[in-house]
Amino acid sequence: MKLAIAADHAGYELKEFLKEEFKLQHQFIDFGTHSTNSMDYPDVAHPLAIAIENKQADLGIIICGSGNGVNMTVNKHAGIRAALCWTNEIASLARQHNNANVISIPARFVSQELAKQMVETFLAIPFEGGRHANRVDKIMC
Repeated sequence: MKLAIAADHAGYELKEFLKEEFKLQHQFIDFGTHSTNSMDYPDVAHPLAIAIENKQADLGIIICGSGNGVNMTVNKHAGIRAALCWTNEIASLARQHNNANVISIPARFVSQELAKQMVETFLAIPFEGGRHANRVDKIMC
């Protein structure tokens, strides 16, 4: 699977950890940032969202300190359904019920191991469709 990944300075180390953990199973398009130097998260979030909208990547992983800033930014794009996840169950339900195509991770509030588990789940769980499909179809403005 081809994955888009991006993080701000607070999420940089977690981004690098996740890339290392999944490098044998998936191909990454890394939109930055490439250090812990302070930067503006929209500068990496918008390009990630555009890549998913343009089908250059199958799914996305976006990370910042709280997960909120990047999540709000990517969700401004019509083709994005990003879910802020802090438990494995939320990551699972985001895919099953909401057909989320981006997982937003709060680097300051989850461990590396939990982030890895959430990404594993997010990538493995398919959208259930059925009764959820009609709801998902109503999300876009």
